[in-house]
Amino acid sequence: MAKTKEDPKKVQNTEFNHYLFNTGEHIRSYEFMGAHVIEFEGKKGVQFTVWAPNAQSVFIAGDFNDWGYGEMFPQGTTGIWTAFVEGIGEDAIYKYRIRRHDGFEFLKADPYAFYSELRPKTASVVKDLTGFKWEDGTWRAKNKRKNLDANPMNIYEVHLGSWKRHWDGKFFNFQQYIEELIPYVKDLGYTHIELLPVMEHPLDDSWGYQITGYYSVTSRYGEPKELMQFINECHKQDIGVILDWVPAHFCRDSHGLYLFDGTPTYEYQDPNKASNNRWGTTHFDYGKPQVHSFIISNAIFWMDMFHADGLRVDAVSAMLYLDYDDGPWTPNIYGGNTNLEGVALLKKLNTLVKQEYPAALMIAEESTAFPLITHDVDSGGLAFTHKWNMGWMNDILRYFELDPIYRKNHHNLITFSFMYIFNENFILPMSHDEVVHGKKSLLNKMPGDEHMKFQGLRTLMTYMMCHPGKKVNFMGNEIAQWMEWRFREGLEWIGLKYEMHQKHQYFMKELNSLYKNHKALYEIDDSYDGIDILDADNKNESLFTFIRKGKQPRDFLVVVCNFTPVQRDHVKVGVPFEGQYEELLNTELKEYGGAWEYSEKTFNTVEEQVNGKDFSLEVIAPPLSVLIIKPKRIKGAK
Repeated sequence: MAKTKEDPKKVQNTEFNHYLFNTGEHIRSYEFMGAHVIEFEGKKGVQFTVWAPNAQSVFIAGDFNDWGYGEMFPQGTTGIWTAFVEGIGEDAIYKYRIRRHDGFEFLKADPYAFYSELRPKTASVVKDLTGFKWEDGTWRAKNKRKNLDANPMNIYEVHLGSWKRHWDGKFFNFQQYIEELIPYVKDLGYTHIELLPVMEHPLDDSWGYQITGYYSVTSRYGEPKELMQFINECHKQDIGVILDWVPAHFCRDSHGLYLFDGTPTYEYQDPNKASNNRWGTTHFDYGKPQVHSFIISNAIFWMDMFHADGLRVDAVSAMLYLDYDDGPWTPNIYGGNTNLEGVALLKKLNTLVKQEYPAALMIAEESTAFPLITHDVDSGGLAFTHKWNMGWMNDILRYFELDPIYRKNHHNLITFSFMYIFNENFILPMSHDEVVHGKKSLLNKMPGDEHMKFQGLRTLMTYMMCHPGKKVNFMGNEIAQWMEWRFREGLEWIGLKYEMHQKHQYFMKELNSLYKNHKALYEIDDSYDGIDILDADNKNESLFTFIRKGKQPRDFLVVVCNFTPVQRDHVKVGVPFEGQYEELLNTELKEYGGAWEYSEKTFNTVEEQVNGKDFSLEVIAPPLSVLIIKPKRIKGAK
C-alpha cells in the first residue's frame, strides 16, 4: 500500500502561495492546489493540496489505499491541507474524505482536479499536464500583433456531444473532431470555434453549464492532452478557439463544490445570495478572497495550459444583480440590487486576464442593459472585450418570425439596434439558446412554404453578416436543419442528401468568404464611421438600405434588404461616388436555392440626389432577399 509522507511542507515552499491564495491574489493557484505528480526526496508520488477551512480533518482516499484514511496535514491557519503519497502517479483515482466538526464524514472530488471519471462515476483522476509539444507559435505571435476589432470574427458555436455521434450513440472523441470538425470549419470559412463548456459536469442535459470540475477536461471526449492537440491543430489551421465558461454558479451535486467542507465554502453564506432557484444551482461568493483565487486562476489556466484564445463568460447577469433570480433577495449595503462584489470580481478578472494575455477574448453573455460592459475599468466599465447582443437577436428573430404582411407594422425591430449598436463592443449571436426546447430551428422559424423559409433564412443570415458586430452561428444553422437542436444526437446531416440543404450550405460558405474578404464588413464594427444608413424608413415596402464602410474610401458595400416576398422594381439607392458598380451577392440566385437564373451584374450611376447622396443606382430587389453591391470603377475615391 502507498505511504503518506508526514512532512509535506518540504515538498515545496508553499507559504507564499498560501498567503496569495487566501488574500485573493493568486492568479495561478492550480500550480500548487490539487494533485501534482512530483519527486520528493528521491521518491516519486503525488502531492495533494486542498482548501477546506472549516473541516475537523481531511484524508486522501483512493484506489491506492482502498478508499481509506490517508492523513492530510493542516498548513497552520490557512485552511489548506496537504499530503504527499509515495508510489502513485498518473491515473490514480481519488477523492478527499472530509470530516466535519460534528464528526460526520463525506467524500468530495478535487476542485482543482485536472481530470475526472466518466459520469456517472464522480472521482477525480491524477493527470500530469506538462510535456505537451505545442506547435502554434506562429498563431500566437500573429494574434498578439493583431487588432481583433479590425479583423473578421465569424464564430462557429459547437456542442461536442452532438455535432456528430456514432451510430450506437457514443460520443466522438477529440481525435475524431480533429479529423472531421476542424477541416469542416476551415472549409466553411469560419474564423473561430466556440465550444460549449468542456469542463467536467455530471449531467449531459446541462450541456456543460453546471460544472463540478472547473479545472477538469470532461472525460466524455478524451483526455486533457487530446484537447490540447485539438486546439493545437485548430491554431495550425488559423482557427481560434473560444471556451464557454461559467464563473457565476455551480451545480449542487454532493461530490462537487457545494458545502465543500460541510459549510458554505465556495458559496455565499446568505441563502438569498447563494441560491439560484431558477437553475437549481449555487452562486459563488464573489467577495471571498479564496474564490477570487479559484476563479481568476481558472480563467488563466485555460489560456496557460490549453492555449485557449478566449472565454465566453456565461450568465454574467447573475453576477451583476442580486435580484436577477426568482425568489427573495438581499439588497447591497446601499439598498440597491447591484451585486457590488460580482462587479468588483469581474473588473479584477478582466484586468488580470488582459495583463497576462492582451490578445485574449473575454466575451460577456449578458442579457440586460447594464452599462459599460465592454468599457475600460478606468472609465467605470467591466473591461470585457465583447458582449453578446441579446437584444438584437431577440428583435431580429421576432421580426423574421412574423408573416411578412405584418412586418411593415414592426419595422422598428429591424432598425432599433442602430440606436445603441456602438454603446458596447457587440457580437451578434444566433446561438444554441435560440434553437432548443421548443423554439424551433432557424429554418423552421421562418414563415411560409419551404421555398419561402429558405429565402427567409438566407436573408436573415446575410443581414446579420452585413450588420455591424462580430458573428456567432450555432452548428446546424449552416445546413438549414429542420428540427431544433437535440443534444442527445448528432445534427441532421442526412439533410445534405437534399438539394436545398446542399445549396444552403454552399451559400453559407460563400457568405462567410464574402465577409472575410471585404473589409467594409468588419473593419469598423465599433463606431458610426463604419455605416451609412441610406433609408431606414421605408416600412410600407419593408425595404432597408445602408452602406457598410471600411477605413479606406473605396472600401464600401451597398446593402439592399427586401424583407417581403414581393419583388420591388425601380429601387433607387444613393451612393457616394459616380461610376460603375457591380453586384457582389444576390441571395435569390438559383445556385443558392432561389428562383433567379440571372441578375444584373453591373450598375451605372445617375447624377440624382437620393438618400442624401449626389449619385444613385436603380436596382431590382428580388423577393425576400439581400443585394450586396460594390464599387467597380468609380470617380473621386482614392
